[in-house]
Amino acid sequence: MLLYCKTISPRLSYIIEFIGKEINADGIHLTSDLNQFREYNEGRINYSEAPVTGNECWILPHTLLFESNIAPQAADCYLQDNQKAFFKTGGDMGFDLLAASFYLVCRYEEYLPHQKDAYGRFDPESSLAGKEGFLEKPLVNLWLESLKKKLKEKFPSWQSRQSQFTFTPSYDIDMAWSWRNKGWMRTTGGFFRSLFKGNWKEFNDRMKAQHDPYDAYGWMNQLHERYKLKPYYFFLVAEKTGRYDKNISPANKDMQDLIRDHAIRYPLGVHPSWQSGDDVNKLKREIDLLCSITGHSIRASRQHYIRFNLPDTFQQLLNNGIQFDFSMGYGSRNGFRASTCSPFYWYDLKNEQKTSLFLFPFCFMDANSFYEQKMSVAQALEELKGYFQSVRSVNGVFIMIWHNSFLGTDPQFAGWREMYEQFIVEASK
Repeated sequence: MLLYCKTISPRLSYIIEFIGKEINADGIHLTSDLNQFREYNEGRINYSEAPVTGNECWILPHTLLFESNIAPQAADCYLQDNQKAFFKTGGDMGFDLLAASFYLVCRYEEYLPHQKDAYGRFDPESSLAGKEGFLEKPLVNLWLESLKKKLKEKFPSWQSRQSQFTFTPSYDIDMAWSWRNKGWMRTTGGFFRSLFKGNWKEFNDRMKAQHDPYDAYGWMNQLHERYKLKPYYFFLVAEKTGRYDKNISPANKDMQDLIRDHAIRYPLGVHPSWQSGDDVNKLKREIDLLCSITGHSIRASRQHYIRFNLPDTFQQLLNNGIQFDFSMGYGSRNGFRASTCSPFYWYDLKNEQKTSLFLFPFCFMDANSFYEQKMSVAQALEELKGYFQSVRSVNGVFIMIWHNSFLGTDPQFAGWREMYEQFIVEASK
């Protein structure tokens, strides 16, 4: 597949590399040589102001991919082939699919002045996807299905790349136990809270040192083995607790043993604390600490509370040796933050360059359904199934986030453990 454009910009090169690996086994090659394009006798995409040959897929460009500044864009949505689209230009696709995909995948709107939520994060309700009602769809992947169909019409002998659907559960361990190993002050406080709330079962369990309600690790391991799952784990190892960092101390022996046990079984990453977002030196110390506990280098991360700001957070991850990040989603609403369910390299819009940080987007988190969207167990299960089917329909990568607290025996999360197992059973068929 060959794409012609008069000017090959960094933005164009980036989005063509992303799209190329999604639709074509050999990618999409770029040329600014008009004669080469005319003489090419296989699949051709013309990305210029006018048709060049009688047999090509013509995408009429918007200006975005040829700009080098960051400025508000008129992203006016309309319906194209029963899907939302914007940057309407004409051509065979009706809109500039390349520029629109770049706008969503690189998170262009997050570099502009924007509304923040109560935690200082980009608010999903202010996003284009949130306002236009396509947050629940991997819209870029759906556009690419339309592009493949158009290319097949133009070039019947062309064989599109068929991606393989991948299912990856992932877990954030930011509070390993409910009351075990919290030190005498926090433990004493927990006793009194149980007493004052009249929660006699919890009080008696604490007194008798019964099974901790957040300790679901053995059950989770059995589930993974039974259904041949390959999950990812992210551990919070803040050296000091804080308002949003309530983890067990990483100096605790049981905590270290838990981390080592999981490092042997599964791929493991750091869960950078809230504090590390305010002090970059703490990020390095947390990564180094997790390295020392596991005996392995740490190359993956997911932000605690999904707290990140572009481009600073991702640049700090790169500066500290992180190669894979799993934070691309929202911490208050489920959906597709970058409108894609395909992993992609982060494009640093501020410096106009593709980076080596590989992003794995997620679309569902238990805490979003429970705390933010106020869903019942049954509603959350239907939501989860919906996202799973949406991703599978485009052969994407389905990543969900769960917490051990939801999968234990705490009465607050009654039914979630059973719902999770039901989902795993159905998803594994």
